[in-house]
Amino acid sequence: MKNVLTKLLGTSFAGVLTFLAGSALAADYYAGKTIKVIVPFSKGGATFVSAKFLEPYFEKHLPGNPDMDVQDRPGGGSILGANYFAANAKPDGLTILFTTSSTANPYVLGKKEVEYDLAKMRIAYSHPFGAVAYTSPSTGVKSAADILKSKQPLTYGGIAAAASDLPGLLSFEVLNIPVKSVLGFKGRGPVRLAFERGETNLDYQFTPVYLTQVKQLVASGKAIPLWSGGSVAADGRLTGRDSVNSDLPSVFEVYKTLYGKEPSGQAWEAFQAVASVTYAFGLTAYMPEGTPQEVIDIFNKAVADINADPEFQKESQGVTGGAKLFPGSVAEPALKKALQPSAELKKYLRDLLSSKYDVKF
Repeated sequence: MKNVLTKLLGTSFAGVLTFLAGSALAADYYAGKTIKVIVPFSKGGATFVSAKFLEPYFEKHLPGNPDMDVQDRPGGGSILGANYFAANAKPDGLTILFTTSSTANPYVLGKKEVEYDLAKMRIAYSHPFGAVAYTSPSTGVKSAADILKSKQPLTYGGIAAAASDLPGLLSFEVLNIPVKSVLGFKGRGPVRLAFERGETNLDYQFTPVYLTQVKQLVASGKAIPLWSGGSVAADGRLTGRDSVNSDLPSVFEVYKTLYGKEPSGQAWEAFQAVASVTYAFGLTAYMPEGTPQEVIDIFNKAVADINADPEFQKESQGVTGGAKLFPGSVAEPALKKALQPSAELKKYLRDLLSSKYDVKF
């Protein structure tokens, strides 16, 4: 992610800064206004917490210093809140849908409950939210290179196959690892506790939880870190290392270690598409179709200012390991591609989920 950010920010912001220098809209548009941020999950979850964390920084760095009003609209695994946004939000820069792959994956898969079109929306900013896979020492696995030599059958605990567990499940397909998946947990907290109790022996946790809770297990010898989801490299493929957990190999690297060649085929293409949405651009702020480019430019500039803010740099260490925000100019092209997989890839995902995980479409 760091490489992408470094290479793209310079070019994307050059034009933005030129526009902003002479634009009255940039200076006055948000003065005295309130931006509604709709989070389609309950309060206390990672998405709501992140939205509240970012709230004061956007209030500080958006021109006119608008109020940011974070509102939770849970239900339907985030689909209800996203449907509400699609039906009610106007393209005036005053309403944001801040969500995760739990909203994107049902859209990509074409679930019938979805009434929103993410691929047509504009993207204001995104916050990377990586994940780390780890296993129990009882498996005898010492590192990712040993994952096919586990002394025990591998058991993974998750919430739902078509939600944020999907990239993890696809990584098992890519790596051709025999894993029994036990789904239906109410959250990743209960999943982690099941791992600690020995009910499962393979887990994925998102960066904030991994840094604050799982690393303690690693330090005490109760968990063995394996790999991260990876990051999007300059060529647009998910081949880079997670900058926050750069000591761990990516799924791409693990495959090369296990099989001596680069991954390819439908499982790999599906993993790249889904993991890009889940990890690389994990928390994304969508705006309605038709939102003026001038508004997106304003957010591009605000993101640059937030990333340069020493207070943000310090506080973000405890939230996402210091991961920087991505502006829409970087996130939008990659996400629009990921949100519109080919018919062949979409069929692969639907067939896999319906046959292996009994997902209904």
